[in-house]
Amino acid sequence: MQYFGQLKGLSASAAREWSTTYLAQVEMSDLAKRRVETLSGGQQQKIQLGVTLIGNPSLLILDEPTKGFDPVNRKLLLDMVATHAKAGATVILVTHQMEEVERLCDSVLLLKDGRNYISGDIDEVRRKFGEPIIDLEFQGQLVEQAKSYRIKRRSGRQAELELTAHADTAAVWRELAAQPKLVVTRFEQRMSRIDDIFLRIYQHDQETS
Repeated sequence: MQYFGQLKGLSASAAREWSTTYLAQVEMSDLAKRRVETLSGGQQQKIQLGVTLIGNPSLLILDEPTKGFDPVNRKLLLDMVATHAKAGATVILVTHQMEEVERLCDSVLLLKDGRNYISGDIDEVRRKFGEPIIDLEFQGQLVEQAKSYRIKRRSGRQAELELTAHADTAAVWRELAAQPKLVVTRFEQRMSRIDDIFLRIYQHDQETS
């Protein structure tokens, strides 16, 4: 990494200091003298990201930067990229992980068949193409089939509810309140996430083709 730092204009001492600090951040200090080809795939990805970040460039182009990472390392590297973005760097992120897009990006471009399928500001895209989702936390028994909603995801005492046709939030609340064995502890409405929007539209196109 020191070599690439010098290629980017850093002095030998500055490049060495930057590399040492970065390796400590990604918990690879003990591997500093190892050849890159002897490292694991994930470790090589960390080195590649480090080379990209050397010198605090104003433009970062990252292609699937966290592919194959475990959750801990994925969060670590996303935090590092987010820090550079907050410092003013422009980040162009190519990824299939839409939660990364929502976390790091201000705007999104979704491609389908090589064409611009959906693009725009993240919040604008969610408002234009999304649907209301209710995040629910509860105790007791939640009715699976209802007139006003269907369960999109469920995990333990948490669920995401989609509204059925012509239903509104008030109708969902009334129906939940009428369930005798259910106690609602959180009821919060939001719009669909970017990955929900893409999956819904893409699946719809497949079904109608």
